[in-house]
Amino acid sequence: MGSLTNGQLAELLAKAAEDEPSGTNRHRALLRASRAALFWPEEADVVRQDRPLTELRAVGPWLSGVIGAWLGSPDGEPPDPAPPPEVRRGFLTLAEVRATLAEHREWRAALQADLQMHTTYSDGKASLREMAGTCAEVHGYRQIAVTDHSKGLPIAHGMDEARLAVQGEEVRVVNAELEAQGANLYVLHGLEMNLSPEGQGDMDPVALRSLDLVLGAFHSKLRLPDDQTERYLAALRNPTFHVLAHPRGRRWGARAGLSADWPTVFEEAAAQGKALEIDAYPDRQDLDVELLQLAREAGAWISIGTDAHHPRELESMEFGLAAAIRAGIPRERILNFLPLEELLGWAGTQS
Repeated sequence: MGSLTNGQLAELLAKAAEDEPSGTNRHRALLRASRAALFWPEEADVVRQDRPLTELRAVGPWLSGVIGAWLGSPDGEPPDPAPPPEVRRGFLTLAEVRATLAEHREWRAALQADLQMHTTYSDGKASLREMAGTCAEVHGYRQIAVTDHSKGLPIAHGMDEARLAVQGEEVRVVNAELEAQGANLYVLHGLEMNLSPEGQGDMDPVALRSLDLVLGAFHSKLRLPDDQTERYLAALRNPTFHVLAHPRGRRWGARAGLSADWPTVFEEAAAQGKALEIDAYPDRQDLDVELLQLAREAGAWISIGTDAHHPRELESMEFGLAAAIRAGIPRERILNFLPLEELLGWAGTQS
């Protein structure tokens, strides 16, 4: 009998929730545990060898019995885990991520940057100084990109050109403070610019010229079922941004994201010199390992960002690193491993 992984348990729990009446205690408990399984730091099958399964997040006595039976206790036989639907497919678990990084410790040591995060200038929960301080003191980054939302996303309190300029002044002040403190961190002034379905940005191109790094991202019409290849090609030919952020727009359990002829899209990204993002936020993991392998074959640049909106979410970088490792992306093709001058030089050649 083969052991079940946390990813398989997450899917079994989600399937079991579908069999319970919606809104009941069991339905809610199964759904909570399904998502929580993605964040269990150890495989449940290992935990159960010498510890109670109730040590795992969102697992009470009843669910401990259910999961224990699935894992092969005398109480029952494990069901055959069916492949997950698209909305839950291709997501790494924390246990898988940490096992991968344990075998590739040199990746953490070589990491220079986190290239997507948000502050109180848009929908973040911490100030620019707080995010920079955590990145310097806890994560030891050499550079970060602060990439708050642009005005085309009012639900995220996106910035207009005037607000962007104000933020730019604060970035300069914070960089001066960091230098005076002897901190080895440089804050890149960036932006997550909203892209229309036609691939157009929502900011005056003149205002973008002062930025170090511009991400372009789709935030609307993300549930369209038909092929979106032309939409991506139009966006990648837009010269006003450097990185296509969270390309599919997917969210675990909520939205499968867009579909396209991915080899064609990634080849265009490589031809245009654009980078494709791994949004490392655990519910996004966008691009996933399967698509990253295609991006690698196309020769595209890769950028990794946590999409952190709070200092604690900066920990999500490990999901992005593990995805890149599993996809076989060379560190030389990942912007996060470039020294500052090389990163700025790369961005300058794309402008």
